[in-house]
Amino acid sequence: MFRSVLGTGVLVRTVHSVLTWAVTLVLFLHDTDLWRQDDTEKMFRPLCFVFLVLFSVVLYFVVSLMDPGYVLSDCDEKFHLLVTNKESDGMIVENPNLVSLRRCGYCLLKQPMRARHCKSCQHCVRRFDHHCPWIENCVGEKNHPLFILYLCVQLLVLLWAFHLGWSGFLSEATWKEWLKVNVFLLAAFVLTCIFTLVVSLLLVSHLYLISCNTTTWEFMSHHRIAYLKHCDSDTNPFDKGIIRNLWSFFCTFGTVAWERMYYRESYATV
Repeated sequence: MFRSVLGTGVLVRTVHSVLTWAVTLVLFLHDTDLWRQDDTEKMFRPLCFVFLVLFSVVLYFVVSLMDPGYVLSDCDEKFHLLVTNKESDGMIVENPNLVSLRRCGYCLLKQPMRARHCKSCQHCVRRFDHHCPWIENCVGEKNHPLFILYLCVQLLVLLWAFHLGWSGFLSEATWKEWLKVNVFLLAAFVLTCIFTLVVSLLLVSHLYLISCNTTTWEFMSHHRIAYLKHCDSDTNPFDKGIIRNLWSFFCTFGTVAWERMYYRESYATV
């Protein structure tokens, strides 16, 4: 289920961990809102903040190291073979929208629908979304929900850190003195602002795509994907409505037979 910690992404994971704990340390060493409370609850906020940071780091490593949904053997073609022809009122109706399952040119395995080969991971990934350089892993069918949870927790940590950083700046008579006193807090604050913006945009875009039951790869390459070429840019054969899409994404466990859904929707238009 999990890959080796000492893989190709060890440098990226190290940088992530160092930056996270360095910013946390800077916030703890300055007079921020973490310490401005009654003596009876003096350690409550700091402990909550550390726990939230630790939770985000654990989620990061889980998403980074887990199997995103690698295709390890030829996919089951029974759904494709069963729907090659459909009998209707004594006649055989051929569907022009049928798509042959593709054999990957790199790992030589039959790809299930919505899978794509990742050159960085050197595997085909089920329901491939994208390869994320920050986690040095693909985001696919198995780890996509946890990736969204990680983004939510990370955004909460960043927003809290933004507030703490802003509250910790000290006033000085001149800009030179102010910069000398607040230089480390300012660096931490700038990093927090940058990552808050990036994570916010990433989370919003992913939630939108999930609500449409599409992936980043499908959204960006709609016109080049065999099973989507015949569809309009606004048409998605996997879309079941926002509520059902969100429910399926967050509450479905295990491998999904996307061929069944795709061909059912295709025949509904015949």
